[in-house]
Amino acid sequence: MTEKQGYGFSTFAGVFTPSILTIFGLIMFMRTGYVVGNAGLFYSLIILFVSQMICIATGLSISVVSTNTPVKGGGAYFLISRALGPGFGSAIGVTLFLAQALAVPFYILGFAEAVCKDFPQFNQYYLHISLIFGVVLFIISWIGANWAVKIQFLILTILTLAICAFLGGLYINFSPEMLTENMLPKDSVNPFLMFAIFFPAVTGIMSGVNMSGDLKKPEVSIPKGTLLAIFVATVVYAIQIILSAGAFPRSELIAKPYQILVENAIMGTGYLVIAGVIAATLSSALGSYLGAPRILQALASDKIISVLTPFSKGSGDTNEPRRALLLTFFIALLVLLWGGSQGLVDGGMSPALNSVAQIMTMFFLYTYGTVNLAALIESFGDNPSFRPRFKIFHWSIALFGLVSCLVVACMISLVYSLISLIILVAIYFMAHRKDMEQRFGDARRGFVYSRIRKNLLILNSLEADPKNWRPTITVLGGGPQERSSLLRYATLFECKRGILSLVKFIIGDYNELDNERREAKTELQEFCKKFDLDSFVEVIIAENFDKGLSVFLQSHSIGPIKPNILMLGCPKDTTRMSPFIDNLDVILKLNMSPLILIDSNNQSIYEDRIDLWWRGHNNGSLMLILAHLLTMNNEWAHTKIRVLRVVQTEEEKVSSEKDLKELVEKGRVPATVNVIKTDKPFNDVFRKESQDSKLILMGFTLKNRKYAEDFFNTINEKLKDMPQTFVISSTGEANLLE
Repeated sequence: MTEKQGYGFSTFAGVFTPSILTIFGLIMFMRTGYVVGNAGLFYSLIILFVSQMICIATGLSISVVSTNTPVKGGGAYFLISRALGPGFGSAIGVTLFLAQALAVPFYILGFAEAVCKDFPQFNQYYLHISLIFGVVLFIISWIGANWAVKIQFLILTILTLAICAFLGGLYINFSPEMLTENMLPKDSVNPFLMFAIFFPAVTGIMSGVNMSGDLKKPEVSIPKGTLLAIFVATVVYAIQIILSAGAFPRSELIAKPYQILVENAIMGTGYLVIAGVIAATLSSALGSYLGAPRILQALASDKIISVLTPFSKGSGDTNEPRRALLLTFFIALLVLLWGGSQGLVDGGMSPALNSVAQIMTMFFLYTYGTVNLAALIESFGDNPSFRPRFKIFHWSIALFGLVSCLVVACMISLVYSLISLIILVAIYFMAHRKDMEQRFGDARRGFVYSRIRKNLLILNSLEADPKNWRPTITVLGGGPQERSSLLRYATLFECKRGILSLVKFIIGDYNELDNERREAKTELQEFCKKFDLDSFVEVIIAENFDKGLSVFLQSHSIGPIKPNILMLGCPKDTTRMSPFIDNLDVILKLNMSPLILIDSNNQSIYEDRIDLWWRGHNNGSLMLILAHLLTMNNEWAHTKIRVLRVVQTEEEKVSSEKDLKELVEKGRVPATVNVIKTDKPFNDVFRKESQDSKLILMGFTLKNRKYAEDFFNTINEKLKDMPQTFVISSTGEANLLE
């Protein structure tokens, strides 16, 4: 089935026109003079400068991201979700939809305010005018974007004439003396509130971006149309601010910012200004009516948030998002009822208008910030696939845009910014669980890869230190069910502080067993996923187990990240003991500490205690660290650690107690020391003391080959009916005294 396509608009029709019409909208006619009167010329230009710097950074970020990936419907949501993944994309998608949906009543309320100021007799019908035009614009949007865009060409012509008319009037009334009087802000004015009121003026760039699914060449049109709209808007707003500050007293700018534009239009063309504000506000509302549903439709089509899925359905060959449009209309209707019911105050100004402006500003700031974050990660990830056609960019631009958005949001209202952030984070985590199900080829993998590469190189240049020792564990075994105890303890020892890998060997010819290897690896991966095990899995085919193990252990690493612990079981077949000892020798020579599990399947009742049998410093340090890591897990949190040692003389007992207590204290591990003076055989003392423990840790050495073979030939019998035991030989890398 062929994917439904949009209208194929050009740069001018699809990006520049909706963007510039939204930018030259309500704020230009109804609130710019108000901001100048309150903030003064100096702060007004700073507000414009900061707003446009954020806009330019975001525009450049949009240009980079949109030219680095095939662009479909959804505008900023599509770009962010493909760069940062479903979690971020969904959070910003919902936020941007709400911002655009709120923009609809924002502009309609502004239109109704302008009508009531031009015709005061309609003041009592403020609510009715708002509702009527809310419905009319909804009907136009329902008919389709093609007709709506054609109307915008007429609106652009009217708007251009209106701007020329009021700028000409401002120029005629301009005087340097008035400019000086209006240079500084009004007493006790909050410049950040003025910023919040003005900022929606520059959010119009999203109107063009949101038409991404209806553009003929979005990768060309979005950068060109967006940046051109920003440039034109900056110039025109700067001229308006300077001329307004030099044309009228502060009191008039604050009390009647719109009326003075109408009354002083050049050559008595106030009717053009009236037509312009009507055209600007209604076109901006229409642009938002077109943009918001397309964002929601794109978000719903990705099926990240299941409750939104019904809104993915489009109508007709152009895939009109009519279901999403109905929701947008419902939200707009609620806000219009609330805002219209408040009426007009302070000389015909709508208090609801300023409130909605502040909420929109917060939403757009976070959207802009995340667009910049997407570009930053794309650029910083050093991904070979990051090859944007748009070249005027550096990661510092995106960083500036991101930081600026966050700082300004907090300065406008710390409470509202935190509330907005909490909502974003909540949506992110709601959608995050879908990350693995929806793969967009996003930039996060490239970014993470880049950071890992650089950190590996840094780590490789740093000298290893016992203080920074972490468990990097490889578990050697068959299927997970066959070695469930081994894998369970490996997870507990790793304790989310190291790296765990699970390895299975298949003996035979690779060409014959490749399919079996793939199936075995899939089985291990599914097992780890099912039981939420943070483990890497590998399946090795080798003609000979012992030789294959040696080769694998030599190669199983990436730079400095290599196993320092190998966990395995002890063979019960005595004919395997000699090669088993050989393998242990290889493991130790490769600087890995073998942990050998002796699982006697003892089902007797035990005490909540780990017994650590001390026979030497190297093994003892590692055993104490592993015992401590076990107790860091919830199910072992109340388990006590006991360090035991057998000696034959009183002098040895005193000396050993002192040494072991010092080690426990320096190691900062809560453990008790028990040095036993006795002439009885070690095995008798061992069985008596540890029969009821939860786990036993004991050391061994390979320095004497014959001793080692005798030890392992009898170990299964010696530990029969005893609790699970790990026999450990440490390389000495984990050292509590250093």
